[in-house]
Amino acid sequence: MQYRTIGKDLKVSAIGLGCMGMSHAYGAPADKKEMTKLLEQAIDLGYTFFDTAEVYGTPENPHDNEELVGNALKAHRKEIVLATKFGIHFDMSDGKVNHSLIPDSRPETIRESVENSLQRLQTDYIDLYYQHRLDPVVPIEEVAGVILELIKEGKILHWGLSEATEETIRKAHAVCPVTAIQNRYSMMYREYESLFDTLEELKIGFVAFSPMANGFLTGKYDKNSKFESGSDYRSVMPQFQAENIDKNQELLELLHKTAKEKNATSAQISMAWMMNKKEYIVPIPGTRKPERLIENAKAADIALTKEEVIALDQALDQMEMSEVFGGSQIKK
Repeated sequence: MQYRTIGKDLKVSAIGLGCMGMSHAYGAPADKKEMTKLLEQAIDLGYTFFDTAEVYGTPENPHDNEELVGNALKAHRKEIVLATKFGIHFDMSDGKVNHSLIPDSRPETIRESVENSLQRLQTDYIDLYYQHRLDPVVPIEEVAGVILELIKEGKILHWGLSEATEETIRKAHAVCPVTAIQNRYSMMYREYESLFDTLEELKIGFVAFSPMANGFLTGKYDKNSKFESGSDYRSVMPQFQAENIDKNQELLELLHKTAKEKNATSAQISMAWMMNKKEYIVPIPGTRKPERLIENAKAADIALTKEEVIALDQALDQMEMSEVFGGSQIKK
């Protein structure tokens, strides 16, 4: 495994492990014994960066993922970087597969959240604590002020913002320096490339979630792929709808061709493409399968020249593709 530094001094594995899908959004939760074994294997492979959130769970156990991660990794606490998030809960009454998000970053909520996350993660500090979504009611400067207090108390070492804009980042950073943003980013979702100059100016890392467009860019899905209705977000994601599979063939063919040239897989190329753009980009793909864990880790070893990255960008710019899932609705 290779390693990267995000922010000024947070060293992480070049590929992180997004743990959400073990408990949330991809059908029924996976077997805990199997996932504990998978997390142990990730340690053995050199993964040091593990991402979760207080809301990754099920209606029966809303905090399932933090509990899983905390229990599985407690013996390795000094070796790893634990990232979790605060600031939202789900509207369970909206009848959607991907429930709407209700922001809540009031100071008292943040303080309650951090104490509960510390307990579930079985630790006395969180390496990287993200605001999960912007709260339109609570000024970001007020949120940053609370985080600064928590850092002084030693409960948080670094903090970040998820799905953040330049204006929000600058306002937050002025109060309490931001280490990383965690935004959606893939070959199908490139809107946040506009932040690169700002991140470089402020020395902030970019943690890319959904780097394979929720798995679509692996090329392993077709019109016959089935997803668990009611609990698997992919069942309602536009890129997986049968009518869009054909529309995205050119993209999948580009990935397959590049992968063949580099003796790699499509999944690895989808991540190598972004990692070879900027040294501060760290993708956090999720998986439940040991073979994918190994495959993802090797994406950091794939070298693309500047010219090859530009050529891929130009091809993407000119390509027709379907809409891609852009996140659950935020309820105002």
